[in-house]
Amino acid sequence: MQWLSLVVAGFQGVPVLAKLHWWTSRGRFASDRTHELQQVLRQCAETWGQQVVHVFDRGFAHGKWLGHLLDPHLVFVLRWKTQYHLLDAQGKRPAWHMTRGKRSLGHRLIYDARRRCQRKTGMIFVPVAHPDYPDVLLTLVVSRPGRGRKPWYLLTNLPITSPDEAWSVIFIYARRWQIEMTYRFAKTELAIESPRLWSWHNRLKLLAMVALVFAFLLSLLAPDKASLRAWLLRHFCHRTGKRYRAASLPLYRLRLALSRLWLCYPDPIPLPLQLTSG
Repeated sequence: MQWLSLVVAGFQGVPVLAKLHWWTSRGRFASDRTHELQQVLRQCAETWGQQVVHVFDRGFAHGKWLGHLLDPHLVFVLRWKTQYHLLDAQGKRPAWHMTRGKRSLGHRLIYDARRRCQRKTGMIFVPVAHPDYPDVLLTLVVSRPGRGRKPWYLLTNLPITSPDEAWSVIFIYARRWQIEMTYRFAKTELAIESPRLWSWHNRLKLLAMVALVFAFLLSLLAPDKASLRAWLLRHFCHRTGKRYRAASLPLYRLRLALSRLWLCYPDPIPLPLQLTSG
């Protein structure tokens, strides 16, 4: 069983689950990854067009996938691998050669959500193209987080004409960490990769219910649910540590709090009806 999750997030606020898609590579309903991904991309193009920016990690950094993004004219930010080649004014070179020896165009203090600290980060951007699509103008935005940290090489088709627009690309990709946390929650707490059912249709029914639970838990993180969320965590999953109280996405505590709430106040069991003959 393979799965694909689509989460919509802004620069601030709570991520929203947009789609959970499953397929299998075996048996009667076998399909392949490329076909399923193309199907999801077509649905995204029909639903949002260029109103959203699609963010992808290095696992999608190759020319074939780039063509799938350029064909429906989607807007994307793709983390490129340093050894993969691109085209610039000097010809075909690895990505890390593009900005080697060039000074950063600016520095900012950016919050590192993974390590919970401020980090001085430099930025530089250069126009590039891909060898398979030389007529398509792209931009390589490089984020330099400082000594001892590997730079980010971000390939995008967004129009970049100023440092502020380049910084926005870096912030878009940095936002992905909150989405990664939702994926980890789905794998661990919801056990989305461990269904114990053999029938394909039964699996789809079970995972559809899991998707509803996942979307419901994410909806509890909305600002208008702050009082309800605080009441749940205070009475059914109270924690005194600063790390737990300051968590921006307390999904683990919310799931535990709801389970304890339903154990304390279970639904009444309906009594069987007794039929009497007249």
